[in-house]
Amino acid sequence: MSDNILSNRLIKRLVFSFLAILVLAGVSYTIATIYLSNKYFYETTQRLHSNLAQDLIDEKFIDQSPIDSAGVVNKALFGDIMHDMMAVNRAIEVYLLDLDGRIQYSVVLDHDAPDTNLKKIDLAPIKKFISSKGQNYILGDDPKNLDNKQVFSAAHFDKNGKEGYIYIILAGEDYLATRNTLFNSYALKLGLGTSLLTLFFAAVLGILSVWYLTKNLRAVVYAAKRFQQGDLTYRIKDAENTDLAGVATTYNEMADTILNDIEKIKSLEVLRRELIANISHDLRTPLAIMQGYIETLQMKDIELTNEQRSDYLKTIKSSGERLSKLISQLFEYSKLEANQIEPQKEPFLISELANDIHRNYQVLAAQKNISLKLEMKKGIPLVFADISLVERAIQNLMDNALKFTPEKGEIIVKIEPKGKNVEITIKDSGPGIRKENQALIFERYRQTKTTKQKEGAGLGLAIVKKIIELHNGSIKVLSKPNEGTAFSFSLPVYDTA
Repeated sequence: MSDNILSNRLIKRLVFSFLAILVLAGVSYTIATIYLSNKYFYETTQRLHSNLAQDLIDEKFIDQSPIDSAGVVNKALFGDIMHDMMAVNRAIEVYLLDLDGRIQYSVVLDHDAPDTNLKKIDLAPIKKFISSKGQNYILGDDPKNLDNKQVFSAAHFDKNGKEGYIYIILAGEDYLATRNTLFNSYALKLGLGTSLLTLFFAAVLGILSVWYLTKNLRAVVYAAKRFQQGDLTYRIKDAENTDLAGVATTYNEMADTILNDIEKIKSLEVLRRELIANISHDLRTPLAIMQGYIETLQMKDIELTNEQRSDYLKTIKSSGERLSKLISQLFEYSKLEANQIEPQKEPFLISELANDIHRNYQVLAAQKNISLKLEMKKGIPLVFADISLVERAIQNLMDNALKFTPEKGEIIVKIEPKGKNVEITIKDSGPGIRKENQALIFERYRQTKTTKQKEGAGLGLAIVKKIIELHNGSIKVLSKPNEGTAFSFSLPVYDTA
């Protein structure tokens, strides 16, 4: 239920976001249309009437001068000009300017007002307009309101020694007010109607598009819901080919990882039960032996001979050593399993370590009447590893070999360089291991059955495997029934470069 609500919320948000974008785009389009249409109108008007001022001068100032010899403006002439102009276009306003840009006369201005004769038009746009011959879009001052800018036509005149400018506003204030009202109303209606129509169809298409685009997202939500309900094997089909390939494949990988972790947890639970059972058995046996012999010593201390008492104490000591070894292995393996041991790698001579281990195990091998050999050429290079952990791994392999090698048997320790590695091999002449059991011997508390049951907790090889894995390596086993067993692993050569 919550997944459906989440999906619906997402779809609603996408739809609302899409509609908001459309509305914003519609408003922007309407504003841009009004602005560009106005600019287009003004530029067109100015371009069409660019020569109007010069034409006026050429036509009206042939026989008459706008200013007489006394410097008085010919108001009658300007009255005729405005009459003719307004008959053609009521938007036009004609102004007479002196060389400084001051307004000399215009029919549309009240020259009795004190501020009228003080108005001064900026000549820079006028001169620019004249120099470009009216081919550029230029705005000039509006004499009625100097804060406004309008399109214009202008030309310079020189008549009877009197100079100045004819300045014609092509779209007067009254005309523009009426035009803007009508145009803006029309543009608003057109823009609003177009926007609403576009919005409607775009909304329909947008909703369908959002529904289509979220199809793959809904598939991911559905898969997550199936997984939540216990269908751990359900996966998104063709995840790599969907629009949300990254999300879909990540979900499938996540589901696989979770499933694998669940299987591992189940396996660990089984191993935990086995571990508890095996630990209980292995701890109970030496403890029971120690307790039994101690009770016997307490009860029959006077009756026992010195030889019996010595044998009992030896048995108690042996059981204590076995118990101590088991506890040490459990502690060591638990730290390796929890990744609490970090290898302290350094370069060292594996040949010296092999010689020390060979010398230390000679006595134990001799006690069991086993031949112990070390095969190693001169010039073995330095290896880069944790010397204490490597020593521990080799010792465990040696203990394992001594445990399963019969009397008059043979154990060979072989050290040889192979490319960028040095390979260490410990081979015994014991009963061997069947192929189907070789993968199990490195699991904790897994011991293969041999013709003669050996004591031990089954942690030695598991510890070796963990140590080799800490060095980014792997241990190999080569064995056949009745042909002995060989364990080998490699360590990287120390790079002096």
